[in-house]
Amino acid sequence: MNTDPIADYLTRIRNANSAQHRVVEIPASKVKKEITKILFDQGYILSYKFEDNTTQGTIKIALKYDKITKEPVIKELQRISKPGLRKYAGSNDIPRILNGLGIAIVSTSHGVMTGKRAKQENVGGEVLCYVY
Repeated sequence: MNTDPIADYLTRIRNANSAQHRVVEIPASKVKKEITKILFDQGYILSYKFEDNTTQGTIKIALKYDKITKEPVIKELQRISKPGLRKYAGSNDIPRILNGLGIAIVSTSHGVMTGKRAKQENVGGEVLCYVY
């Protein structure tokens, strides 16, 4: 059993990126699916596929690399709120990542969304991770 499934999700993507893998397979959950959709919408991954062939299901993520330099598009994935120390932010306190070049993923009462969208909807919540 894993005590922090979101940290495991981010680590699997980070490891696949550093090993230059094209596809990474991750056990699915509702929060992981929402984070995957956000990463796709923001252009950090090529595509994704949810497979419900097992009881838990899996997420297959096609990673994105620069065409010329072969560098991964995702430079860093950083877990912020951990099971032992939760980090919450109000709508005015949600941080800007690299002056707007990165994103903060926030779990709010309106669902999982980017920090920018949470500010627009004027809701705060738990800051899950930073992506840049």
